[in-house]
Amino acid sequence: MRHFNVTGVCTPSQDYMADITDKIVQMRAMVDAGAYFTVNRARQYGKTTVLQALKNSLYKDYIVSGISFEGLGGMAFSDESRFCLAFDALFAKSLRFSSADSNAVRKWNAYEKKTENFMSLSEKITDFCAGQNVVLLVDEADQATNYQVFLHFLGMLREKYQARKIGEDFTFYSVVLAGVYDVKNIKLRLIEQGYSSLGDGEAKFNSPWNIAADFRVDLSLSAEEIRSMLSAYEADHHRDMDVSKTAFRIREYTGGYPSLVSRICQVIDTCGLEWNDAGIQAAVKTILMEKNTLFDDISHHLENKPALRSFMYELLILGQQKLYERSDTIVDLAATFGWIREEEGCAVIDNRMFEIKIANYFIAKNLEQGGGFKATGMLAEDVIQNGHFHMEYALRKFAEHYEDLFQHTANRKFLEEDGRILFLTFLKPLINGKGFYHIESRTNTQRRMNLVVDYGTDQFIVELKRWYGGKKQEEACQQLYEYLNSMHAQEGYLLTFDFRQKKQRKAEWINYKGKRIFEVVV
Repeated sequence: MRHFNVTGVCTPSQDYMADITDKIVQMRAMVDAGAYFTVNRARQYGKTTVLQALKNSLYKDYIVSGISFEGLGGMAFSDESRFCLAFDALFAKSLRFSSADSNAVRKWNAYEKKTENFMSLSEKITDFCAGQNVVLLVDEADQATNYQVFLHFLGMLREKYQARKIGEDFTFYSVVLAGVYDVKNIKLRLIEQGYSSLGDGEAKFNSPWNIAADFRVDLSLSAEEIRSMLSAYEADHHRDMDVSKTAFRIREYTGGYPSLVSRICQVIDTCGLEWNDAGIQAAVKTILMEKNTLFDDISHHLENKPALRSFMYELLILGQQKLYERSDTIVDLAATFGWIREEEGCAVIDNRMFEIKIANYFIAKNLEQGGGFKATGMLAEDVIQNGHFHMEYALRKFAEHYEDLFQHTANRKFLEEDGRILFLTFLKPLINGKGFYHIESRTNTQRRMNLVVDYGTDQFIVELKRWYGGKKQEEACQQLYEYLNSMHAQEGYLLTFDFRQKKQRKAEWINYKGKRIFEVVV
């Protein structure tokens, strides 16, 4: 019986898998063209599964060697001799499980010279690849990028690649390296490990993998690809699922991040949840509260990389526009971790689950630093009546106590600049456990932030903005109206922070073009 798998490689016979045929066709075309390239995507992005699928598609036409540097140990990279011997052994083992015939295997193993240096290893590769097309797939390649000997190995492959182009060598027809970091960007890998300056090792910044073709295949799962996986599950279990709608909803929360897609499905399946909006929301809440490697990495990197932490705070909480420039080390690092993606030239948070997780980190830090506050005597039960969350009451209480805080705090600059984080800090414990929110990063700017709060079957759309004048306030109502239309909602909430000396407080329902908007000015 098949299952949803979130650990290790997925196989069609044992696991429910999305149909990624189109992705493999694109990658196969690169191999057929003899390209050398790197598949670099964030952790738990299905790279190993994709490599295995690519390997299966190549078996009939190539000798395919699939090796991994994971778990090889530092000793194998300690010097040239140990590395060459280790690669020789890994390659020989891979041939036993490839499409290579017994003669090809014997040819590699019968090579007379001992591969104790790059020159002898290069000669062995030349001898083996003469007259046959051999493809080398290396998983977890970036595990080795901080070892100088591996960079020399890449340099050897580069020289052989260039010599082959002019008919002066035989070598691997195509080489595919997979890992979190783009091997072309050795500098980023070293900076992430904490090297601020390499001194004499500065030469390491010049990657020997500049022969690699750009890899532009989108490995995120589309709604249609998710649908293919759910269709297989529905055929086996007959859960009366609206497959297309469920696939679309899962895509909304995950952005197609493969491990998050599979984990939501796994939780729904194993916990007996319904395959509908309520079940997806319950699964998302479960996943956000659990400890897992992916979310632990988010907290770890935010905690230990101040520049990255500031970038994400400015992007998500302050709504500052950030250009998606991979030449910027911090942008590149956030993209490498899978936290952001490009949209119309700008950086946006990759998916809703990351939005929630990263925002929760900043809320926790705000409380830790004493920046949060809670309405005196107010509990979550005060805003929950008959199982429904009352956003109007919550906003009224926030306005009341925000005014009190603003009048008595000495740090007004913080309130003016970070009013959004205060509202998030206020809201989170009220909905915790039974609801959650996400920030619509596509509409998040310095002028406005849209929150979508889900509580049971109810959904609330809250826009937060700063007062920029009556005309801008009219624009805010129009923007909220348009967003409500896009969400097929009739009611919305507008929270405005007004820092003028003479401001007009407001907390009232208004009718705007047929939509009911609860407008609060603090």
